[in-house]
Amino acid sequence: MTSSETTKIITFEDFKTEVLNDYKIAILSRECSLLGRREVLTGKAKFGIFGDGKEVPQLALAKAFQNGDFRSGYYRDQTFMMAIGQLTIEQFFAGLYGHTDINFDPMSAGRQMGGHFATHSLDENGNWKDLTKQKNSSSDISPTAGQMPRLLGLAQASKIYRNVGVLPKKNKFSTNGNEIAWGTIGNASTSEGLFFETINAAGVLQVPMVMSVWDDEYGISVHAKHQTTKENISEILKGFQRDENNKGYEILTVLGWDYPALVNTYKQAAQIAREEHVPVLIHVKELTQPQGHSTSGSHERYKNADRLAWEATYDCIAQMRKWMLANSIATNEELEEIESASKKEVLEGKKNAWNAFLDPIKKEQNELVTLLEFIAASSVNRVFIQKYADDLKSSKEPIRKDIITTARKVLRMIIGESGQGKLAAWISNYIETIQPKFSSHLFSESNQNVFSVKEELPTYDESSEEVDARLVLRDNFDAIFTKNPEVLLFGEDSGTIGDVNQGLEGMQEKFGELRVADAGIREATILGQGIGMAMRGLRPIAEIQYLDYLLYAIQIMSDDLATLQYRTKGKQKAPLIIRTRGHRLEGVWHSGSPMGMIINALRGIHVLVPRNMTKAAGFYNTLLETDEPALLIECLNGYRLKEKMPTNLGAFKTPIGVVETIRKGTDITLVSYGSTLRLVEQAAKELQEVGISCEIIDIQSLLPFDINHDIQKSLATTNRLLIIDEDVPGGASAYILQQIIDVQNGYDYLDSKPQTLAAKPHRPAYGTDGDYFSKPSVEDIYEKVYAMMHEVNPKEYPSLY
Repeated sequence: MTSSETTKIITFEDFKTEVLNDYKIAILSRECSLLGRREVLTGKAKFGIFGDGKEVPQLALAKAFQNGDFRSGYYRDQTFMMAIGQLTIEQFFAGLYGHTDINFDPMSAGRQMGGHFATHSLDENGNWKDLTKQKNSSSDISPTAGQMPRLLGLAQASKIYRNVGVLPKKNKFSTNGNEIAWGTIGNASTSEGLFFETINAAGVLQVPMVMSVWDDEYGISVHAKHQTTKENISEILKGFQRDENNKGYEILTVLGWDYPALVNTYKQAAQIAREEHVPVLIHVKELTQPQGHSTSGSHERYKNADRLAWEATYDCIAQMRKWMLANSIATNEELEEIESASKKEVLEGKKNAWNAFLDPIKKEQNELVTLLEFIAASSVNRVFIQKYADDLKSSKEPIRKDIITTARKVLRMIIGESGQGKLAAWISNYIETIQPKFSSHLFSESNQNVFSVKEELPTYDESSEEVDARLVLRDNFDAIFTKNPEVLLFGEDSGTIGDVNQGLEGMQEKFGELRVADAGIREATILGQGIGMAMRGLRPIAEIQYLDYLLYAIQIMSDDLATLQYRTKGKQKAPLIIRTRGHRLEGVWHSGSPMGMIINALRGIHVLVPRNMTKAAGFYNTLLETDEPALLIECLNGYRLKEKMPTNLGAFKTPIGVVETIRKGTDITLVSYGSTLRLVEQAAKELQEVGISCEIIDIQSLLPFDINHDIQKSLATTNRLLIIDEDVPGGASAYILQQIIDVQNGYDYLDSKPQTLAAKPHRPAYGTDGDYFSKPSVEDIYEKVYAMMHEVNPKEYPSLY
């Protein structure tokens, strides 16, 4: 309740009605868990992980949760989702079965296992809904504590909306920053580094975050004594408790089976976080897990008889029931009626969900059976085809794999027969129809995707000077911050000193500490800040100081950000820009280029590799007009090189997915990106002296890659290909070659074997010599190209060695 609200006086009858409604939700949720486990064990569902034992504290959380608030939670929060009206019985089972229709499983359209919850932040066109008018849940992920970094950003958004004056105090995302970000986690997962990193960061930032720890003393089969010092997370976090002289947390503890105490605790936590913007930790103790961790095992294997007996007594629903009877809130008969009716309601909901899941698949099954029977009638393999048709027809609970597998096996039997065309067309149409149910929305499919932005070239006039390239970035950021009040940038050394390369010089002084901010040395939560704030309508740029440090955050980027649009089937988005710098410097930890790892871990995030700062600035301008996340890697050795200052700062745009031919040639196509291009250009000049004409193509973006197939067009002229990359052998160069050969059919134009030139299979050694002997040099490129031309014309290009 906010301070502006008046306390509502309710009668005992109103109170009783509310409590009984809570009890009904708890019973419905428990029955879903019990029946859900049986559905898995009978084979209708593949896996189940449920919220039994956590029902009552989640009811209390739901009471304090208001419109505009966000949840970032744990895969046991089904009761909470039911209590806020965002999960029905039918939807619960649709998720368990993996129903691919977003209208039946609004959590993920069958893309995540049950227990992973989300609400819809976007409408059918990918545009933002008014998030202040609904209760919001960010989409769950399975990696334990992976929900924590995002939680930090969801909470920080409220601080930004409340305190940054250029932003409206009321919009689709916030009402004066009054929203709380509510986190939930299991006690064992508090052992993860991401938990501690987030807890520390939230205490430093002082954001409205309420963190609930559901403590049932176990992490799967491992007891708390192996998980947590003192076996008590709130005890070891006492140093975070705020006092009159120090900011910090409010830390509250409550028993998970004590309904009235839980309601009061969550009311208190909400008031502190919502009004004061102080983070709160609620340690919910003495919870149980009646069915064990998941359907993969039984907790009887690791809990002794005393523990199991205690759990039966102190089950939160049993204790709530006992409390209601003791306080004359309900009679035993009233509660039995609720329990009996709830069992029937859950059973009916389960049946409805199963029929809704199965009906479209049965229609597809019947359609194929009819076609196979028609084809069998005129086939020499009539008996075998009819057997396939009969087997498929006899399946009472078919899955799509059974249907398409049967069709594809029969197709092999009718090559050259009259039915081949019909069946082949059916298969193609079926795959075209069904595949998107499992593969759509890896990237944005809205009219704000990266391909919606057209190129706009930088312009220059007589007054345009050659300046240090960092100044192009700096002045472009100045234009961005001026034009876009929702843009903010943060990272290690980004604020006071204007980043380590001075690309943000003076920006904090001009735009304030909240919009251009320093952050602690904590890469995962820097990314989390960006994800959460982007999910609430801000346009954050999260800076990771060096490319090698991205490894600290790669899990969050891969598991959370990269999958967000995919795992919600386009119902949530986080258009975060990740800024870093890398490629050639000197030393093991500051000059790596692990691009192969990055592009293979981050499908769902665009990966941009500009060769200079003007190109980089253009990418920032482009991205801010899109609704997609991207990683942008600036060239670490390019800040002091000279570039002309454009006159249209903040407006020129580098196209995404489009390569640039920076030198025309006829003998060989050289493909590269980033800092290495400067070496390629020098090598090409030297090769020209011996009559070898090199065409040089700057990839510019690895994801997406050369959407216009311009590299293929180049190969049509040169007929030879060399890819130069400073990643390890088989890293990004393997991906680039696969795109050119497999996707662009570049092999059609090659007269020589396509080749790659990469770095050595180790991190670069320190110093200039370390760089020379670890990564491709001008001489390496020259000699590689020369050797390829020697193979073509050994007389004109005799062997060097």
